[in-house]
Amino acid sequence: MRIARMFSAAFLCLVFSIPCIAQQTSLAPTPPMGWNSWNHFAGRIDDQIVRQQADAMVSSGMKAAGYQYIVIDDTWAGQRDAQGFIHPNDKFPDMKALADYVHSKGLKLGIYSSPAAKTCAGYEGSRGHEDQDAQTYASWGIDYLKYDWCQSGGTVEQMKTAYTKMHDALLKTGRPIVFSLCQYGWHKVWEWGASVGGNLWRTTGDIRDNYFAMAAIGFDQNGLEKFAGPGHWNDPDMLEVGNGGMSEDEYRTHMSLWAILAAPLMAGNDLSQMTPYTVQLLTNPEVIAVDQDPLGAQGYRVTQEGPFEVWMKPMADGSKVVGLFNRQYTTEQMTVNFSQIGINGQATVNDLWLHEDLGTFSNSYSAYVPRHGVVLVRIKAK
Repeated sequence: MRIARMFSAAFLCLVFSIPCIAQQTSLAPTPPMGWNSWNHFAGRIDDQIVRQQADAMVSSGMKAAGYQYIVIDDTWAGQRDAQGFIHPNDKFPDMKALADYVHSKGLKLGIYSSPAAKTCAGYEGSRGHEDQDAQTYASWGIDYLKYDWCQSGGTVEQMKTAYTKMHDALLKTGRPIVFSLCQYGWHKVWEWGASVGGNLWRTTGDIRDNYFAMAAIGFDQNGLEKFAGPGHWNDPDMLEVGNGGMSEDEYRTHMSLWAILAAPLMAGNDLSQMTPYTVQLLTNPEVIAVDQDPLGAQGYRVTQEGPFEVWMKPMADGSKVVGLFNRQYTTEQMTVNFSQIGINGQATVNDLWLHEDLGTFSNSYSAYVPRHGVVLVRIKAK
């Protein structure tokens, strides 16, 4: 019966060319949470490191906090055999055994490819082998595919065709595999990503481990909120938390903004070498609850005055999560007027990073916000 239902879903998508929103929603009802190898390890990734990261995701408490995907990025692919099937290179001697190990930890394994002939790092891509690669991934036990454009130019129709072709191939395997589109936001992918089967799609170029790169990407997401929701998410790229290029306040801004954006939370650091502060940032249950809220609403900017921005995310329980973001170089007092977020009169305010009930306030709430920092609060009308 389960196989028949899968076939029916694939049949509807393939024959009638309709977005499989129901299936997409079941795959990613909230933004995916996990880890990706590229930001920290890049081409140094191998089987042993992946196993270490899976172990650390469990032992650090990240799995308990909701993280589940271990994603191998570029440089894993080897050569194709005489029949055209892809094999991993020497760094990954047995991909099926690796998937089994990750699954034994209660986690899921992701992999990377490209609709080009070669990946961004020059390894074997999937062009012309989409069905074979999808079947191979399914046979290994892969649960997530990051599909990276890795070629210059391309029209919107070429991109739609390429991503649809791999989506259809994934459907035919009968295995639920989250489909992550990586093409840097070209041709307004947020307008059509869901229609080609994307569960998430990159909206920007690559993030870097510094405040200005992170802030430029994160704050530029305003206006894209109407394109996100259960099963189909805007992706402003992976987290840099813990890689060392930002201050504690800047990393708190990074995590807070991604949570308000209902962004995928894909850690990009070495999970086996985390400081207590990094673990605290990545596993704060109240902040993760903002990102994973079942309403699936992406937050947006409410007001901006120069370097001071107030963002708000509606929550399923009727409360509003507000981020007071200070992009200035000095500590400054910031205020959110309740009328700006649809609340009249009194409201309770809770600080999500300090885990403190701040009390009841009338009409507004003010706080001192450190340079490049944030105060993240949940506000609920009384």
